Amino acid sequence: MITTLNIKNIGIIDDISINLNKGFNVLTGETGAGKTLIIGSLQILSGGRFSKEMIRKGEKTSFVEMSLYLPGKGFEDDTVVVSREINVSGKNISKINGRLVSVSELRSFMNEVIDIHGQNDNQSILDPLTHIRIIDEYANSEIKNKKEEYRKVYEEYLKIKAELSNNYGDDKEKERKLDLLNYQLSEIEEAKLKKDEDIELESRRNILSSYEKISENLILAESEINNNVLDSVNVTIRALEKIESYSNDYKEILERIKSSYYEIEEVGRDLENSKQETNFDEEELNQIEERLNIIKSLKRKYGNSIEEILDYKNKIKTEIFEIENLEEYIKKLKKDLKEKEEKLYKISLILNEIRKKYALDLSKKINENLKELEMKNAIFEVNINFNEEKKFNKDGLDEIQFLISTNIGEELKPLVKIASGGEMSRIMLAIKNVLGDSDKIPVLIFDEIDTGISGIAANKTGDKIKNISKTHQVICVTHLASIAAKGDNNYYIYKESNENQTKTKVKQLSEEETVKEIARIASGNITEISINHAKELRKQNEKIA
Repeated sequence: MITTLNIKNIGIIDDISINLNKGFNVLTGETGAGKTLIIGSLQILSGGRFSKEMIRKGEKTSFVEMSLYLPGKGFEDDTVVVSREINVSGKNISKINGRLVSVSELRSFMNEVIDIHGQNDNQSILDPLTHIRIIDEYANSEIKNKKEEYRKVYEEYLKIKAELSNNYGDDKEKERKLDLLNYQLSEIEEAKLKKDEDIELESRRNILSSYEKISENLILAESEINNNVLDSVNVTIRALEKIESYSNDYKEILERIKSSYYEIEEVGRDLENSKQETNFDEEELNQIEERLNIIKSLKRKYGNSIEEILDYKNKIKTEIFEIENLEEYIKKLKKDLKEKEEKLYKISLILNEIRKKYALDLSKKINENLKELEMKNAIFEVNINFNEEKKFNKDGLDEIQFLISTNIGEELKPLVKIASGGEMSRIMLAIKNVLGDSDKIPVLIFDEIDTGISGIAANKTGDKIKNISKTHQVICVTHLASIAAKGDNNYYIYKESNENQTKTKVKQLSEEETVKEIARIASGNITEISINHAKELRKQNEKIA
């Protein structure tokens, strides 16, 4: 849900901040106070188009920002901050949690969060691409597993199609590719690489490169041990042997020194061997350098390590095999593709049956809702066309479109061709009301959808919106008292003017102020009679809640 909305420099809005709540949020106020600008700001923040003329006079930028509470979506603290800033030059900056995003990314994200419905803005419900999603959400658990099974097979199907399309072109292209791959394979195989060979070579190169220093210090160490240290230890042993009978302590010390003598003697022999084995071989060093250069060259071309180069060699072998056996490989791919198509077709038939079942139930309930909204002659129908040409997409083979006839004798037409904004809004409201929990978009915006209705229809419209607000956050701009009375949170939009400028203001109303506002909307004047009427409307709302 939206927790906070900030708007700066849009139309007559200077700088306002609105703290919104869950449930039914009602926005009322005089005509021209800025209610439409608030909805327009939400549309801008949802990735909608923006006109430079909307920027407040005298300002260079406009800015809209909202804080969203979206539990279970993977965001830290379940909070998301979305913003959009637009300059008079046309440049705009969009951000989601501080990260710069394109307008299309912003629109894609917000399409999953906010649904805006008004006299001329029912895009989501008009778009046939959303109709299949609506049916599937309504079918919920009964279709979920089958859709997941279908999607898995569909991904495999797309992968095979992609491989088939990558047939290496004509014969010349295949020969060119084979020549390149064989050259690369030959180059790697000729090198006869061994795992960790480069590490061992670099270690040996370091020894050869430091020959003088190593040799000098080995000679010194060996000389000191064999000519000095061992003689000194030997003298010590002879001295202790002369007194060992006088004390066990002397005997123990003697044993320890003798043990040390043998160890030092062994070290001396090792140093002597190392000294004799250590020699400078310039040819060996040159061979190592040459070998390391070969490995370095191969790393630049085929991988960052010998292991990666050897992996690449195996991939080359596989690709060469595929090209040389392309006809057989394509034959196998086509066989696999046919198997996937058959499986997709079978699952699509099951999906089609489930959708037809729920389409009938959805149509029935929407028609019932339309009658309650005083559209007694309206007929709503879900048209499902099964594509026998097997043009598979991510949802199967069904093409779904919502159709309606609003008057007796008229043929069913796509929703997009319905002319009346008021009728379109009520149709949308009926659909949303039936969908209930299955509609995953958490925030619904209604902008004066009560235009052109009154009496029973208006009251039923309010009831439907109130019902939706039990599972969604609803923000509604209205001019009808019967709808405003059903609000959980009421806001008054007004404007203040001085000699130089006009500013939009927003105030969240207390219960007493809400009653007065309902009275004003109902009669135009706040009188004892209108107050009592407003209180009665609020009591009716309590019964609904």
